[in-house]
Amino acid sequence: MAVSVDTVYQRVLAILNKEQRGYVTPEEFNLFANQAQLDIFEQYFYDINQFGRMHGNDTEYSDMLDNLNEKISYFEKTANLTYSNNHFQLPSDLYRVGTLIYNNKEVERVNKNEYLYIASAPLAKPTDKRPIYTKDTSGFKVYGAAEFDNTKTVSINYIKKPSKVIWNYKTVLGNAQYKATGSVDFELEPSEEVDLVIKILGMCGVEVRDLSIYQLATQEEIRDTQEEKQ
Repeated sequence: MAVSVDTVYQRVLAILNKEQRGYVTPEEFNLFANQAQLDIFEQYFYDINQFGRMHGNDTEYSDMLDNLNEKISYFEKTANLTYSNNHFQLPSDLYRVGTLIYNNKEVERVNKNEYLYIASAPLAKPTDKRPIYTKDTSGFKVYGAAEFDNTKTVSINYIKKPSKVIWNYKTVLGNAQYKATGSVDFELEPSEEVDLVIKILGMCGVEVRDLSIYQLATQEEIRDTQEEKQ
C-alpha cells in the first residue's frame, strides 16, 4: 500500500504549470508532502472518534469505520522495548500506544499521581500478574512485583508514525529529475492520492501567495470530503 511520491509531485507541477501559477521546488514539495500525509493520517483518528459517537442506525457508519480502521491497521506494529536509564525506551516511530505486555500480561497504564496512591496501598500494589506502567518523555516505567525487572521482556503494540516522504532527485542541465534511489513514497493507500494532491496544492498557493490556488484546492477538498461522506 503506497502512493507514488513522484506521481503526486508531477501532478502538482502539471496543475501549477497549467494554471501558470509558478513552481514548487523539491525541497518545498517534500515539506508540503509530509505535512499533507500527516494531516490525512491524523484525520483518521478524528473521524473514528466522530463516527463512533453517532447513535441510531449502527450499519449507517459501519462501512466507513471499517474502512478507517483498515487504513490505520497498516501502521500497527509490535516491538520489544529496549531498557536503559531506568526506563523502557519509546519506539522512535511511536504515534500512539496500544498495549504494553510485561511478564506475558497486559499492563495497565496509570498516571504518576495514581501510581503514588497505588504504591502506598498494600492491597493495590502491582504484581507480576497485575502489572502497571507510567509514561513520560523518557519512556515507560513498568511495575510488577518489583519496580521493574529488565530480565523480563516488555513488548508493545502501537501505531507508528508515517515514514518521512522524500522526493529525491539529481540535477540534469539545471533541472531536477526524479531519482528512485533515496526516494520514499507516501505510506497511505492509493485512494488518498487525490487528497494528497489537493492538500499540497493548497500549501503551494499559500507559499506563492496566490489565493486562487488555495481557494481551488480548498473547494476540491471540501467536495471530495462531502462525496466520501455520502
